[in-house]
Amino acid sequence: MTSAPPSASPWWAPHVHADRRPRLMARNRIAASLRAWFAARDFVEVEAAILQVSPGNEAHLSAFATTAIGPDGAEHPLYLHTSPEFACKKLLAAGEPRLFSLGPVYRNRERGALHHPEFTMLEWYRAGESYDSLMRDCADLLRLAAETAGTRTFLWRGIEADPFAEPERLTVAEAFRRQAGIDLLATVAPDASTDRAGLAAALGEAGIRTAPDDTWADLFSRVMVERVEPALGRGRATILCEYPIPEAALARPSPADPRVAERFELYACGVELANAFGELTDPAEQRRRFAAEMDEKERVYGERYPLDEDFLRALAQMPEASGIALGFDRLVMLATGARRIEDVIWTPVAEFPSAEFPRAGSPR
Repeated sequence: MTSAPPSASPWWAPHVHADRRPRLMARNRIAASLRAWFAARDFVEVEAAILQVSPGNEAHLSAFATTAIGPDGAEHPLYLHTSPEFACKKLLAAGEPRLFSLGPVYRNRERGALHHPEFTMLEWYRAGESYDSLMRDCADLLRLAAETAGTRTFLWRGIEADPFAEPERLTVAEAFRRQAGIDLLATVAPDASTDRAGLAAALGEAGIRTAPDDTWADLFSRVMVERVEPALGRGRATILCEYPIPEAALARPSPADPRVAERFELYACGVELANAFGELTDPAEQRRRFAAEMDEKERVYGERYPLDEDFLRALAQMPEASGIALGFDRLVMLATGARRIEDVIWTPVAEFPSAEFPRAGSPR
C-alpha cells in the first residue's frame, strides 16, 4: 500500500522554487548590504559556536538538546543556542568593542507564519555606547533593507509601514494606557516586585479575560498580545521601550525609574523585529534573575536549563554595552511582501503537525 501524496508541492519542486527564488535572491542582497553597513562602521563579524552548555535562561524559550560524547566515552549534555548572546558577551569581555553575528539559531516549540525552528538572527553590540544608539541603527537598517529590496513599503497581512519614516518611540507604560486604559507601572514597585491582584483588576476593567492561576507575567503578556502588539508599527515602525524590570531579564535598570529597564523592541506591520538591551553587567543580579526565570520555566514546562557559569564570570569583566538581536528572516519577509517566514528561507525544515503558537520568544 502506498502513502497518499502530500497535499502541496514541496519547496524543492522546480515550479515552487521558481516562485520563491526572487525573494530568496533579495534575501542574499539584503544580507550582503547589512554586512557592508557593519563593516563600514568598524564592526567585526564573529561566528558564535552553536553548541552551548546553556541555550539561554529565559522562561519561555525552548531549546533543542543534544549530547556530546568525549574521547573517553563520557556523555555531556549540550544545547543548540537560541541566540549567540552569551558567546558575543564573552567576546565583549575579551575586548572586542563592536561586533555582529549573522547566523542560524534554534528554538523548539515554535512554528507558524512568523516562527521557524531554525532561523537567522542578526545580533550586534556596541561597547561603551547607550541603547539609544541601537535605536538609530534600527532606523538605518530598515531603510537599507527596503532600498536593497527595491521597495518603498513594508507589508504584512494588509498592514503597511514606511521603512523610510523615523520610527515612533513609545514606552510600554504609554502603550498600555493608550490601548487598554491600564496604568501598568502602578503594579510595579521600585524593588521590581509586582502587584498581581492590581493588574488582574485592571484587565477586568478593560474587558480582558483573566484566569485564577495567571501570574503577573501572564497578565502582562495577554495585554501585549491582545491589545498592544496589533497596534504597533502601523504606518511607520515603532520602538517600544522602557519595559518593566520583570520583563527584562538581561537589561539594566533605567537610571530615571528603577521600575523599568533599558529594553526596547522594534515593530513594523505589527511584527516584532528586534529586541534590545542596555546590558546588565552585574553577575550577582544576573544570577538572581536567571534563577527566577528558571523557576518560572519549571512551573510552566516542568524543566530548567543549566546556568553558563563561564558566562557569569565573563560578565564581571564585560564593559558597559548595548546589544540587540534582530530576526533577519522577518525583516526580509516584510521587505519582500512575503506571507510566511518560510517563503524567505532557502531550505525550510520539514513540516510537522503543528498549530499556530501564541506569543513566543523574542528574536533574542
